[in-house]
Amino acid sequence: MKALVVDDTPSIRTKLRRAIEKMGFYDVTEAENGLEALGNVMDGLPHLILLGQDMPRMNGVQFLQAFRALGHKTPVLMIASDASRTAVVTAIRAGANHYLIKPFDAEKLRDSIADTLERAI
Repeated sequence: MKALVVDDTPSIRTKLRRAIEKMGFYDVTEAENGLEALGNVMDGLPHLILLGQDMPRMNGVQFLQAFRALGHKTPVLMIASDASRTAVVTAIRAGANHYLIKPFDAEKLRDSIADTLERAI
């Protein structure tokens, strides 16, 4: 399965990439902001998107709005440090399938990915 990891912090992208490769994702693309991610999805849709919230040029919510406006149904797991109800509701309304709060451990990430994929079926 293919995945797209979007975050402006290289170490977070690496952590996410390693975790999802262990789950069987074989083709993992990275982007450092929502604008770059939109360009990546035009080259072929992934089976899952792991999406940071606060990024330069185009944040996670802006990406979700643009991505969903194109009619794409790919499951999206929003990963953010903002645990406020407003942030979670905003992300879900924009099209996130699940919301994971930083910091997280590998087990919580795996559970969140499984839940995101399950909700998308």
